[in-house]
Amino acid sequence: ANYFSKFSKTPVICKLAGRKVLDGVGQPTLEVEIYCTVKNCEKRICSVVMSSSQIPENALSETTEADEKERNDAVTTAVEWVNESLNTMLRDLKPTDQCEVDKMLGEYFTKKLEEKKEIQKEEEEEEATVPLASCAPSAAAPSGKKKAAKTGKKMSSTEITIPPAEPIELVLCGSLAIGGTSLAVAKAGAIVNHIPLYLHIALLKCNQDSPNEMTLPLPMVTLLNCEKFSPSKLKLVKEVMLIPPIQLSLKQGIERILDIQKEMMRLLEPAGKAPNPQLADSKKGRAHNTGKKAPPPALKRISHLGCLITGCDNLEQPLLLMQTACNNIGLELGTDMYLAINCAAHELMDYVKGKYEILTGTFKSPDEMVDMFVELINKFPSIIALVDPLRKLDRQQWNNICCALGSKCYLIAEDAATNISKLKIDQNINIPMCSGVVLKYINQTKVSDLIEFTGLLDGQRHITILGSPDGESSDDSLVDLAVGLGARFIKLGGLSRGERVTKYNRLLAIEEELAKNRTLRSEATFEFIDFAEEPQPEKQLSDVIPPPKQVSLPPQLSQPALQVPSLPAQLPESSTLT
Repeated sequence: ANYFSKFSKTPVICKLAGRKVLDGVGQPTLEVEIYCTVKNCEKRICSVVMSSSQIPENALSETTEADEKERNDAVTTAVEWVNESLNTMLRDLKPTDQCEVDKMLGEYFTKKLEEKKEIQKEEEEEEATVPLASCAPSAAAPSGKKKAAKTGKKMSSTEITIPPAEPIELVLCGSLAIGGTSLAVAKAGAIVNHIPLYLHIALLKCNQDSPNEMTLPLPMVTLLNCEKFSPSKLKLVKEVMLIPPIQLSLKQGIERILDIQKEMMRLLEPAGKAPNPQLADSKKGRAHNTGKKAPPPALKRISHLGCLITGCDNLEQPLLLMQTACNNIGLELGTDMYLAINCAAHELMDYVKGKYEILTGTFKSPDEMVDMFVELINKFPSIIALVDPLRKLDRQQWNNICCALGSKCYLIAEDAATNISKLKIDQNINIPMCSGVVLKYINQTKVSDLIEFTGLLDGQRHITILGSPDGESSDDSLVDLAVGLGARFIKLGGLSRGERVTKYNRLLAIEEELAKNRTLRSEATFEFIDFAEEPQPEKQLSDVIPPPKQVSLPPQLSQPALQVPSLPAQLPESSTLT
């Protein structure tokens, strides 16, 4: 039977099934199932659950209701696309032919986008034909907006002293179907070929050349979530993350982070004891229950990111707290563990004052932010990564901070990076000068987009970080994507909540599998880029887009031996750019 099975037809896609499911925060999202014809029988191969988009912390109730309706409509449309158009379009295609599938998905998405634009154009033309009398109420709208700008600190055309925030990129209703289908096909292709998904992705990236060795991305584990909208003063720090040292295995690193988390929970315990007496009073006489009241306060401080929630009054407080936790268990920050900070600076800008509100009532200009970060890194050298220290539009300040701190830590763009699909269309990296980019697999992103874009990043000496959105699902495909694409870091949130821990477990399983096959390679050290040594490209960087000009860096490329694997990608880039 096994002998004759070799002569059977190659499995082909026979059906796609889409359905609405819930993600890790209870929001509706899309699940895509792939069925293939295997030896003349219809067989369910796999399924993929997409992650939902970010949920704003400070969203108003009216905005939240509108967002929920929009999200529901988007998922419903995505389910229709999968069950109808995409189901017919991809039938009889091989799941191993990822490029062909993604090409068809891209064409379908472009067609839907054009249809949407035509509808909007017709609506605008209809509005233009409305009698002028009916336009009278709208004349009062600008004054209302100006008032809102003063009270709510929003943009006003007369008060803006800095580049305004970029308009929110509108997501086409139903675009989840494109990303979900592309990833489901990749997963099905791996299963049909009897190989793990991470190896299938690596083969796609290397043009079917099997890699001799593979590296694991280092986890950026979120330990503290500093609430920006709590009564506490600190707004600058959104997440404090731990990065284990390279010398440790992933398993050892996770165990060490868990030890720090336990100590951190013990240190934060006094803050959670205030409500306990009330609980105890309400249940007097039940001594056997009062003994079990220690865990709940800590559990109540776990956010949807799977980490501890706390409020701080100054920038140094969470860092000193982390330092104390490490010292208490015999660890030293900067040697036994490293720190990364997610600043999410785009959430702090006051467009009336033209400054960032880092503490309640304390504002700093973009240039002052650079000076503050330089002082912070000098005081806490254990911080090896800053995520979104500035807005995307503060390009000159990104240049300044990279020149000042690029040789000491990674300066990473997350929100400051543009949508992957848009980057692919533009064939350029529309990001400020930075060390690396956080990529998220959401909406119309396709597997081929990720492969192409990470190749572009590798060629320009940027590091790739695969990140999970706030509304994460229990699907662990993101980890395989990170390993297969050769990402330097993976940002999954904390070590709590099932949808987060599932991914860490998958990462541990891949480490064990690679070690068993003797194909696991570890980096020797962290490699930072000294941007200050390239004065010539820097002049050109401020004009348009900095990163592509960083390719021709002979002094940097010749020094570290670890950069050798990326050299082949460097040479064509530098030649075309010069």
